[in-house]
Formats: sequence, C-alpha cells, structure tokens
Amino acid sequence: MKKGTSIALALSLTVGAVLPFSSTAHATNSQNVLAAKIKESGNEKNVTKKKGQAVPTFIHGKLSNKPHKDKEAVKQFLKDNKETYPFDVEKDLTLLDVTKDEIGSKHFDFVQSVQGIPVDGSALKVHTDEKGYVTAVNGDVFVEAGDYFKGKGKLKTNLSKKEAINNAWKSIDLTKDETLVDFEVGPKGEKQSGTNEEGKQVIYKKGDNFYNAYKVNLQFINPYPANWVVYVDAETGSVIDSYNAVTEGTGVGVLGDTKKLNTYYSSGTYYLYDTTKAMTGVIETRTAKNLSSLPGSYSVDPDDNFNATNQRADVDAHYYAGVVYDYYKNTFNRNSFDNKGATITSTVHYGRNYNNAFWNGSQMVYGDGDGTTFTSLSGSLDVVGHEITHAVTERTAGLEYQGQSGALNESISDTFAMFMDQKNFLIGEDVYTPKIAGDALRSLSNPTQYGQPENMSGYVNTTSDNGGVHTNSGIPNKAAYNTIQSIGYDAAQKIYYRALTVYLSPKSNFSAARAAMLASAADLYGTGSTQYNGVASAWTKVGVN
Repeated sequence: MKKGTSIALALSLTVGAVLPFSSTAHATNSQNVLAAKIKESGNEKNVTKKKGQAVPTFIHGKLSNKPHKDKEAVKQFLKDNKETYPFDVEKDLTLLDVTKDEIGSKHFDFVQSVQGIPVDGSALKVHTDEKGYVTAVNGDVFVEAGDYFKGKGKLKTNLSKKEAINNAWKSIDLTKDETLVDFEVGPKGEKQSGTNEEGKQVIYKKGDNFYNAYKVNLQFINPYPANWVVYVDAETGSVIDSYNAVTEGTGVGVLGDTKKLNTYYSSGTYYLYDTTKAMTGVIETRTAKNLSSLPGSYSVDPDDNFNATNQRADVDAHYYAGVVYDYYKNTFNRNSFDNKGATITSTVHYGRNYNNAFWNGSQMVYGDGDGTTFTSLSGSLDVVGHEITHAVTERTAGLEYQGQSGALNESISDTFAMFMDQKNFLIGEDVYTPKIAGDALRSLSNPTQYGQPENMSGYVNTTSDNGGVHTNSGIPNKAAYNTIQSIGYDAAQKIYYRALTVYLSPKSNFSAARAAMLASAADLYGTGSTQYNGVASAWTKVGVN
C-alpha cells in the first residue's frame, strides 16, 4: 500500500476409541443401515463411540441416498435410523438452530430432553452437503437418560429456582452480599453489583446416574474471581456436583508471543469467555470463520492452550479486550464501555482477506488482512483500544461520524490507544504492512508521514470518507501529541477523558474540542496552570484557536 493511502479503521479500525458398530442395549441387525452406507463408501472406520454411551458420538461418510434439505426431512432421517438413534424425535429432541456455511453445507443442531427438561451437555448435530445429502452425525446424546426415568412417572420438583440458588450459595460458604462490589455508574452516583446468579432446570449425568436438577451459575469477582457451576437436586435440595469454571489458559498471539488468558470451562471444552472482570457482562471472543455473519461461534479449545495458528487472532482479541477494560476501570473507574458493565464481544476471522477492523454499534469486528496490507488486525493493542474507545465515545459524547466531529471521533480513539500503549506514537504498526518493518497506519507525532494534515492550513475538504474523517483526524491527533509532550501522559489522559465524558457533544468541531480540553484542564488543574497552558499551546500549534 502506498503511504498516502488511508485504510479505514472505522468506528473502524474427549473422543473415545474408534470402534466398529457392535451390539449395544439398543442394537439390532437393522442398526447396520448407516454402517452399511459407510462401508460402501470405504469409510467404515469413521464411527466413533464413547465407553458407556449407546449412541455413537461421530459418524462420517455417505449417510443418505437422497437429499434432506430442511428440518422435517432431517427429522425423518433420524426416524428412519431409529435403531442407531432410538429417540422419539418429536418429544426427545428439540431443534435449536440451522446454519449454512460458505461451502453450502447445512448444520442442524438438536438438544435432547426428558419430559421437556434439557439434558445438560447433550447435543446432536446432523450435517448435510450442498445437495442435501447427510454426510455426518455427531454429538453426545444419552438414550440411558430416558431409560433411567422410565416408569417413574412425572419428574418432581420440590424446591423453587430461588431455593436452589440459595443452596448453591451455602455450598460455597459465601453469601451473595459478601461478593457485592459497588461501582459508580452514573452522574447521580447510581450503584450496581458485580455479582450475577442464575439457575435453570436440567437433567444432569454424574457417573452412571441421572438427576433432575437445577444448574446454578454464581459469578463474582470478590473475594476471588469465580464462575461457580453448582448442580442442586430438584427433589431433595442437596448439591450433586460443583466446580469453579473460571480458568486461566494460555495462547499464542498474532506476533508469536504467549499470553495468559481468562477462559471458561464447560462440558470438556474451554471457551474464550472471561467472567473475572468486575462487570455485569463478560468479555467474549467469537469467530466468524471467514464469513460475514455476526457474532459468529465461540472460540474454543480442548486443553486450554490456544496455540494453533488459526487461533492467534482470537487470542489477541480476547487478551487485548481485557487490557482495554482494565485501562478504563483502573484509570477512570469506568466499568466497560457503557460504564454499566456491558459485555465486550469481539469477532475475529471476519470475511476473507478483510483489511479492516470496526465497532458496529454493539461489538468489535476484526478482519484477518490480506497478508500484505495487514495481518490479523486484532494483533495490535492500539487497534483494539481504538475500536473499544469508539464504543466509549458513542456512549458519552456521541460525536457524529462525519466532518470535524467525525474526525474528532477518530482522533479520540487514536489518542486513547496511545494512552493505553505508550510504546510510541504510531497506530497499527504491529499489524500494518507486515512485510515492511517500521511501517504504520498513522502517526500522531508526524501525521504527514501517512498522508494526513497536521495543521488547519492543510485541512482537506472532501465528500468522501464522511468528509475525510480518517484524513483530517491528523490535526487533533497532532494536538494530542503536543499535549502529551507538554504535560505528560497522566495529566493528558485525565483532561481528555473529562472532555469526552463531560463537555464534548455530538456536533463538536475542533474549536469546541479545544474549548472542552481547556475547560477540563481548568477544572482539574486550574486556569493558567502548566497543564492549562500546555493544552492551549498544543491546539494553537495546529491552527485551532
């Protein structure tokens, strides 16, 4: 990419052994219907089973002789193969979702239930190719669950969900009140807690037994980070099982560096899902799998070591989102971008060779780059900080994304990215033109190096890019650089944050930004102070009076 060309960082910048089909408690000779089809295709070994489970966990091959293009046809496929999948499809299986991928394959996701109560951890996935032929069936379903409760009549629930939650708290020797942490969340001093609790009824399998239970989640940060999963017997109220699902995993980032990650464990899988922050939501990372659908599927790993090449963008998006959260919380006591603990969602692997990153009004989105202009854009703290700051701006000043207010919006994101990184005054150098050392997307210290004006004398009047928001942002960027050089990072970030959250408004232009910065400096340090004079000089030097 030529130096003068701008890229828009828009609002943006356990599987068991492979076994042949053999007799089980539910097997008959006709069970070989699917097995025969697999053998015909030469894939007779593509049947995986877990010890103690009657239903195979994975079958792969040419599994149907005719297309099955919709949910009713797929249900009929399961009915036709009742010897392999011995369920009442209408009563025991509930279709949750149908998705279609980029190669035309469809994926039908079912969950198992007993008397209408979902079986915890169950899943049955039927996959068809672009023509509708079934090519795989996988997941964990338990015929044994239905057998276990057969003849016992309607399952009883002798305690309420609230009582189950109370029993769960007792089991971990804490009360909800002992975990509460208050945060200032508004101008009137409103308070809110960093603790969440929820419960739902499930059928839970432990060993060879099944239980009618409540699955209770207790999430808190104080006195220690926790996401307790507690199973409470719905009939007796006793605790069947429990574990703390907060884990610390590791991962390798875009640049090959190893990072520690806050992850979440469920049903043998680790998720990039961080519940350890003092917020009402979470930090979650998803993947679009090179499609353009959002938010995509969760980023997962079987051993909590996210070190595969295709996981590197996921690792950095997750890790850096946590860094940005911590920056705003520790520096300004801001609880997520909305100051109310909102979930921070990031989606990576968006599209193919997508050279951009953006905030879409509800989440961050990162492309993988084309390998020449960009590598994976989540691999840079300043890019991630830039995007999440767009969310902060949206919930505070609400700067309109056009003309000078739009350029100011972009500049605010660049400036706070500098406050977080403090490595240099470059934006995106870690991911921009990966084959060219020392290159960057923008520079706050020298905007002209990358085709931006650094003074009002060079202001670009244009109808493109919403009035040149990514071009003219060079002017307030240089003012931010001048401010930092004059009064230091600490004072500068306090002044900028106060201006953003107190004084700036949707249509603020550069002059209004100068005034907002001066008012903030006066509030914090006094009119005529070193900090006040430093701000005034910084904006005068770029021609904003």
